[in-house]
Amino acid sequence: MSIVSVPQPHSIITIAALLTLPAPKRSMPTERIAKRRPPSLRRRTLAVAGNTRDRFFRTEQLVQAEKTPFHIIHQIGIAKLRYYPALDVGHIDVAGERLAVNPDKLATPLVLVSPLAVNMFLYDLFPERSLVKYLRARGFELYLVDWGRPDWRHNHYHLSNYITDLLPQMLGKVREHSGQQKLSLHGWSFGGLFSLCTAALDKDIINLALIGAPCDYHANGDIGKMYQRLARQLRWVEKRTGWRVHNSRKRWWRSPGWANSLAFKLTNPVGTMQGYAVLAGKLHDRQFVVSHATNSAFLEDMVAYPGGVIQDIIQYLWTDNVVASGKLPIANSTATLADVNANIINVTGEKDVIVTHACSHRMLELVSSEDTQKLPVPGGHMGILGGSVGPKHIWPAVADWLAARS
Repeated sequence: MSIVSVPQPHSIITIAALLTLPAPKRSMPTERIAKRRPPSLRRRTLAVAGNTRDRFFRTEQLVQAEKTPFHIIHQIGIAKLRYYPALDVGHIDVAGERLAVNPDKLATPLVLVSPLAVNMFLYDLFPERSLVKYLRARGFELYLVDWGRPDWRHNHYHLSNYITDLLPQMLGKVREHSGQQKLSLHGWSFGGLFSLCTAALDKDIINLALIGAPCDYHANGDIGKMYQRLARQLRWVEKRTGWRVHNSRKRWWRSPGWANSLAFKLTNPVGTMQGYAVLAGKLHDRQFVVSHATNSAFLEDMVAYPGGVIQDIIQYLWTDNVVASGKLPIANSTATLADVNANIINVTGEKDVIVTHACSHRMLELVSSEDTQKLPVPGGHMGILGGSVGPKHIWPAVADWLAARS
C-alpha cells in the first residue's frame, strides 16, 4: 500500500502564499507565462490526499460496478438467479459510442453462467462498460447465475452439485419465467465448462457462447506442463498406495477467496505491480482512481472454492484430464461431450495464460455440433469478458452470432 504524506495546514498555507506572490517582470507575453505556469501545488496536493484516503479507506464509494437494475427471481441456498429487465432508455453509451436499445426481444433467452471463485462485478463493471447492459440493449432476455459465497458449510460441494443439480434447477426457473424451452448459455471460464457439460445433459440448450472455457488441461501452455508433472506424481502415489485425492477430507482442500485472488494476480505479477505503480503516479486523477478501485473490487474480492470442488479439479481435471477425452468431470456419468449438439462459438484470448487456445479448442473435436466457430481475440483471461477491448472487439461479435441463432 502506498502511503502519501499529507502536508499540514500551515504548510499548505505557506505554499499557497508563495504561489500568490507576484511573478517577476519578464519580456515574455502574459499568455505564454500562463501556459508555462505549473498547476496549483495546493490543488494537486489536496487531490492526492483526498483520492488516497478514498481509494484505500472508502473504496466502496468509488466502485462503479453493478449499476444495472436486476431482480432475484430464484434462490437455492447461496446460489441466486438474476433477471435483468428491459432498459427504460432509448440508447446507452458503450465505451464512448452510442448504441440504440433494441425495442424487440429475441425469442431465445440468454443465461450468463458465471464461474466459481469470482464475484459478479465483471459482468457489470462500469456504466459504459457493462456486458449485461449491452446484451440487454441488443434485445436478449437476460439472466445470470450467481453461485454465491460458499463457506465451510459448503465444503461437501463437488462439480456434480453445480452441473447436475444447481444449474439444471436454475435453467428450469428461466424456462418457467420466460415461457421458452430453448435456451442459449454464455459461460466464461469455469462457467464455460459448466455450460458445455450441461449441454451434454440438456438437448434444449441450442447455443453455447464459451469465453475462455477450459477443456484439455494438459495442453494449457506452461501451466499445462505443471499439471502434467503433478499428474505423474499423483499417479505414482496411486499406483503404489491406492490413494487418491478423494480419499482425504474435503475441508483440507478448501481454497479461500484471498488465495484465489493471489493466484489470479500471480499469473501476471509484473502487470499487477505496474498497476499499483501507475496508481501512485496518478493519485491526483480522480477518474483514474475510480477506475482502479472498480477493477480492484473484482480482483481483490474473490470467493472461496469448496473443498470437494478442489478435489475434483485436482483429480478429474489436472490429473486425469477427463474432459480432453470427452468425459464429464463428475463421477459415474454416462454422458459425454459427444452428446453436445448445440451451436458453439469458442472465444479465446491471445494473451490468456489461464486457458490457452489449445486448451479450449480441444472441445470442438469432441462435440457433435455441426455449427462451431473459433474466435481468437485480444486480451487475457479477465479482459476477454469485461476488459476495455470487449465492447469493440468481442461483445458485438458474440452478440451477432447469438442473435442470428436466437
